Amino acid sequence: MTPYKRRSADDDVQPSATTAPDQRIERLMDRLPRRVGSVIRWLRQPSCFWIRMPAGALLICGGLVSFLPIFSLWMLPLGLLLLAEDVPPLRSAISRFLHWVERRYPHWLAARRADKPDAKLGHERGSL
Repeated sequence: MTPYKRRSADDDVQPSATTAPDQRIERLMDRLPRRVGSVIRWLRQPSCFWIRMPAGALLICGGLVSFLPIFSLWMLPLGLLLLAEDVPPLRSAISRFLHWVERRYPHWLAARRADKPDAKLGHERGSL
């Protein structure tokens, strides 16, 4: 069994996503609210390892107890995504899952359109 190499701040990291899974993750993060997306991008930086690991573990635990009113199921995939930055087997599983999502639900990874009207408002206008 080979030990996992942990990324450090000294590694050469490209600021833009270069691999297909990273591009998929970036497209998913573009669909998040601006503040949430910026926090996730900050947590994905190699220098945030000591913050990312506990945050990922806490998000997974929160997702597992989603039956409680404070927690929700969205925490589980977000925690797995954060942990996948440092755990290679989990990284490959996330990559396979994102590939499946891209084939099955391509609109999830499509860019959000700013000029798209709200469906609820459009429906109300049509009924008047």
